[in-house]
Parts: sequence; C-alpha cells; structure tokens
Amino acid sequence: MNIIFFITLFPLLGFLFLSSIQGMMSKKNISNLGILTILISFCTTCVYGCLIHKHHNQIFTQILWNWLSINNLKINCSFFVDGLSISMLFLITGIGLLVHIFSSWYMEDKEGYSRFFAYTNLFIASMSILVLADNFLFMYLGWEGVSVCSYLLIGFYYTKYNNYRSAFKAFILTRISDVFLIIGIFLIYQKYNTFNFQEIKFLSTFLSVENIFDLNYITLFLLIGVIGKSAQLPLQTWLSDAMVGPSPVSALIHSATMVTAGVYLIARTHFLFLLTPDILYVIELLSILTIFTASISALFQNDIKRILAYSTMSQIGYMFLALGVQAWSAAIIHLIMHGIFKALLFLSAGSLIISCQNQKNIFKMGGLRKKLPFLYINFLIGGGSLVAFPILTSGFYSKDDILFNILQHGDLYFFYVSLFCSFLTALYTFRMIFVIFHGNDHNTSLVIPNNNLKHHIPLCILLLLSTVLGSYISFPLFNIFPNSYLLDNNKFILEIISSILSISGIFLSYFLWIKHIFSIQKYYKYSFIQKIHYFFLNGWGFDYVYNIFFVNIYLYISKIFSYDPFNKFMNYLFKIVKICNFYLLKSSNGYVRWYVSSMILGINAIFILILLY
Repeated sequence: MNIIFFITLFPLLGFLFLSSIQGMMSKKNISNLGILTILISFCTTCVYGCLIHKHHNQIFTQILWNWLSINNLKINCSFFVDGLSISMLFLITGIGLLVHIFSSWYMEDKEGYSRFFAYTNLFIASMSILVLADNFLFMYLGWEGVSVCSYLLIGFYYTKYNNYRSAFKAFILTRISDVFLIIGIFLIYQKYNTFNFQEIKFLSTFLSVENIFDLNYITLFLLIGVIGKSAQLPLQTWLSDAMVGPSPVSALIHSATMVTAGVYLIARTHFLFLLTPDILYVIELLSILTIFTASISALFQNDIKRILAYSTMSQIGYMFLALGVQAWSAAIIHLIMHGIFKALLFLSAGSLIISCQNQKNIFKMGGLRKKLPFLYINFLIGGGSLVAFPILTSGFYSKDDILFNILQHGDLYFFYVSLFCSFLTALYTFRMIFVIFHGNDHNTSLVIPNNNLKHHIPLCILLLLSTVLGSYISFPLFNIFPNSYLLDNNKFILEIISSILSISGIFLSYFLWIKHIFSIQKYYKYSFIQKIHYFFLNGWGFDYVYNIFFVNIYLYISKIFSYDPFNKFMNYLFKIVKICNFYLLKSSNGYVRWYVSSMILGINAIFILILLY
C-alpha cells in the first residue's frame, strides 16, 4: 500500500481541525492533536526512509489526481520520494515534531494556543508538499504555502505594530523573488514542454552546446527566485526582523522549513545549473558576500535572537557556496546538521528568554551558568556545532566538507573569506555565550529555571544529535548527485587550520568580553565609531537604501493615486459645466429688455461673421 500522502495529509487535517475548534477543546487535547499529526507524518517518513535504505536505487511515486489537462499540457498532483526528498523530510518532520512538543510547553500560558498549532501544522504540510512534489507547479503550491504560513506565524502577535510590520516585510520581500521563480518555471516549460523534474533531468542530458544559452536566463531566474526565501543578499533583510514571532516559530523557519527551501530547489535542479557554470559563479559570489555581511552584523547585535538570525543567514550562505562549487551532497548534509543545532539554539534561546522575564538583550543577562546549567550545556554544544568545534560536534564534519570542496574547486579567494568568517562565527557565537552565562550578574534572582519533560525531551534529543553522534547519521544521497571531488589527505590539514581558527575565535571572545583586555566601549565617545556601530547593527544599511529607492517612491506614487487624479480631472469638467449652466440660467431672467438686447447682440455677431467671411 502506497501511503506517501500520509506525510502531508495528517498535518493538513490537523490544521483544518485545530483552526475550526478554537476555544472548544482543552489545551492538552489541542497540543496532543497537533503533535499526533506530525508524529504520524514522521513515522511515515521513517517507513519510506527504511525502504530507500534497504533498496538503494528505489524511487517511490504516487499520483493523487490530475490537476490540469489541456491538449498536451497534463499536470498531475503527484508525490515523488527519493534520497534527497526523504533526507529533507526527516529534517522537516523530525524537527517539526520536536518543535511541536516543545511548543506545548512554551505556548501554554500564551494566547492563540489552538491557532498556533493550526499554523505550524500547515507550515509542516506546505513544506512537505514542496519537497515531495514531482513537478514545478505542484512544488510552487507548497512554496507559496510556506510563505503564507511564515506571514501568519511571524505576525502571530498581530496586535503589536512591529510584529505585523515584520510579517508584511517578510511576505513582500519573498514575493519579489517568487515573481522571478514563476517566470523561470514558465521558461522551463517553454523549453522542455514539461514541468516534471525527472523528465527535465532526462531531457537536459541531450542539450547541445548551442541550445544552452537560454538556460542561463532560466537558472538566473531560479536563483533570484530562491534568494528571497533563503535570505541571501540582497533580499536578506526580512530574516532578522522575523524574530518577533514566538521562538518555536524561529526554530521552524531557520531549521526545518522556510530558509532551507532555496537550498533544496537548487539541489533538486542541479542538472540545470551544471549546464550554466556562469550562474554557479554568481551563486558563489552572492553567498560569500552574504556570509561576510551576516558575520559582521552578528558581531554587533545585542538581541540574542537576532544574533542567531544572522548566524542562520551566514550558514545558509555556506550551503549556497557549496552548491556553487558543485558540492551538492555537502550542502544538503550541512543543511540537515545546521537544522539540528540551530533548532537546539533557538529553542534554548526561547527557554532562556522566558526564564529571564522576556529579556532578549544579552548584556542585561549574565552569570546564568549556575542558575540554568541545562541551558548552558545546550548553548555550549549548539554554539560549538555552529562554530565547527573540532571532533566533538556534528557541525565540524559537515562544515569542513564544504570548506574542503571550496578549496578543491580552486576558488582560493572565496576559501580565504569563508575561513575568516569561520573565525568571526566563533567570535560572535561565544561572545553571546560568555556574556550570558559568564558575564556580570544582572539580578539573576529573577531567573526561573524550567523543569518540564515537554521542555527537556526535545532539547535533550537535539543536544545528542548536535554532538559527534549526529555525524554518524547516514543520508541516502547516493545516485542523486554526480560525483563530487574526491577527498584526500590534505583534508586533515584543513581540519587543523579550521580548528585553530574556531578555538582562536573562542579564546579571543573570552578575553574581549570576559577579561576585558580591550574595552570597546571607551571608543564610543567618538561620533564616527557610533556611526559605524549603528551601521553594522542595522545590517549594513540595506533597509535605509530600500526605503529611499523603493519604499518611499512607492508610498509617494500611492499617495498621488490615493487622491485619484482621474477623478479630479472629471471634477474639473463638471465644474466648467456647472459654471456655464449658472450663467446660462442668469440669461433667463424674465426681463424683455434683456431679451431684446440679447437678440441685437446676436444679430450684430452674425453680421460681423458674415462680413469677415
């Protein structure tokens, strides 16, 4: 029996049910229902994961129904399970399940309990459609579903102005890139006469060199279509503002759903990008700029969730860089490892914020390692994995594979910048950890530790998977991508260099923010230092530039059209007619002398006209 549809069906049913029974069930039953639907989806994923592991080359398909049939155009709503989609599904449903369990504790005393679980169920369902779809149009349905869910969840506390403003900003910026994506999809149909991924892959192998030129436009549109969703330069500004949503939402967006969609789509269509090396170079260039700008910005942030948001931006940049050097498997493996330790960090950050009375500023926390030892360990392991701490963490193995593939590809400048940004990652990550857990004590008597199984179990599982144990997880990516570069003994040298940089960044952050061997604060009296700090704090001024050249112009034009200039023109005509009518009515006043005078004037006018002509 083919039950692929269970992966999407149950989260959808959960969404429909939970969104219609708000206030009619207890919170316990609501959370149990929300968790159960994702659990069924995860178990179904495990079944197909075992089958694919047992039969390496097996692919599972399931046609649900015929969506559209016009002459030769036939589009099915059908699912396709291979090694890539099952790897993504393990991340989506696995992390989704743990986030739902954690959320049953996190959202317990907050408003919109049923609405929250309904939205997150729809989020998981949309993302599973995205990775299971066997054609572009069906995939695009899940793609847009993810955008709608992100809008609803980022603006979950919609009564606050900043929240719905951030949700609207995320929605608009991702819509900009989605326009290019749909254009790319239509261009693909024009060239291949099909939307099906496998058919396009088969047909692309027969392209001759002279037919490849227009593929540059197709892959360029696909690239622009994914950079918005995955928060890459220059459409990255929405991600840091998206932190206004609940922390479990941030964990979902950053680890299991939205930002991973762009990496997945390029990996899924890698056979098109292989034919366009120029676009692959553009991917490398955009990704290295994103890594650098995000790493610098993270170093200046005070908000714990914004620091983690910029780190996500940077790590997604590493994945795009791996895609640009054709290290497809390395990109997907790091995507999954990043999803695990970033979920750990965001959920731990959510717990930390609650424990500290909703305080998010890391410099208003301090000395919490004794009050919150469990969260301290979580941050050490999650942060260590983020900075690729050697041997002990899973991030070390996945990130070093990317760095080695960059080196093997011969892009030395990109390699040096990515190494430097690894150092910056260690610097800003342990700046956050040292300040929070080792810094000056800021009234820690108000700190309330959490001792709940629904809080501890997800974090413990993520904690174990973020260690070296996570590196032993095997991903069924065989026969999905062409062979990448063969590893050799030089990788050991790279691992040593990478380890030295990570450890150096940790030590430097300790001396700067704990030992205070160099005080940055004393230089803030200079105005230009304050301006530099403000510039990086606000993400290199991208929002300022966008406001000047796009937002303000749009608002100006909107203001003009809000007064309806066409209506004004019609009003002027109406006023002219009204004035003429007023004076014509004056002429009908009942006086005989006025009528005689008018007749004489009219006769004279006629005689003058006759004489002139």
